[in-house]
Amino acid sequence: MKNISKEDYLSVIFKNLNYDGEIKPNIIAAKLSISNAAVTDMLKKLAKDGFVVYKRYKGIQLTEEGESYARNMVRRHRIWEVFLNQVVGMPWDKVHDEANRLEHSSSDDLIDRLEVMLDYPEYDPHGDPIPSKEGKLPKIKKHRPLSELKENETSTVIRVNDFDESFLKYISKIGIKLKEKITVKERRTFDKSMEILINGKPWNISNKLAQNIFVEMK
Repeated sequence: MKNISKEDYLSVIFKNLNYDGEIKPNIIAAKLSISNAAVTDMLKKLAKDGFVVYKRYKGIQLTEEGESYARNMVRRHRIWEVFLNQVVGMPWDKVHDEANRLEHSSSDDLIDRLEVMLDYPEYDPHGDPIPSKEGKLPKIKKHRPLSELKENETSTVIRVNDFDESFLKYISKIGIKLKEKITVKERRTFDKSMEILINGKPWNISNKLAQNIFVEMK
């Protein structure tokens, strides 16, 4: 059975809230790869501790305390990712799990010092925004999934989901990285896959893969 902390739950909730500031329990379960029952049990505990507003069959909301706590954990995690990537030289497909371990054992003072040393980074290696010490987020460019681009349309990668190491390793292999330009050469209606061009080289990618790569919206 997976050992998932309350910090992990709160981070997932914070990062996946919809425009109404809510998230469904089944989305939490999918993101953490656990059962809906396990999520329900933890949500009851988090509600009792004052971190979330939980009502059965309703969307989950963070309380003010829960949002502050979750934002701080996300800040810790993403600053560690930048450090591991830029200073230690770890590839972006390796930093997530390492940062998960480090974020729980670091003092606030250490995180603040890392932030200064890294010259106040605004985004992590995957393009996700890093909350400041005061809780403010940098301005995020409008973006959409690569899967929404039309044939012969070109755009620039500004973020990728970091949910899976093998996904990150694969897109690195075919040349997808932040600030890389991608052109959609062909869209296939039968399975929604597409042929893309990266530096003039064609690649075939699935719809699922394209949904987890985000490009700038002009």
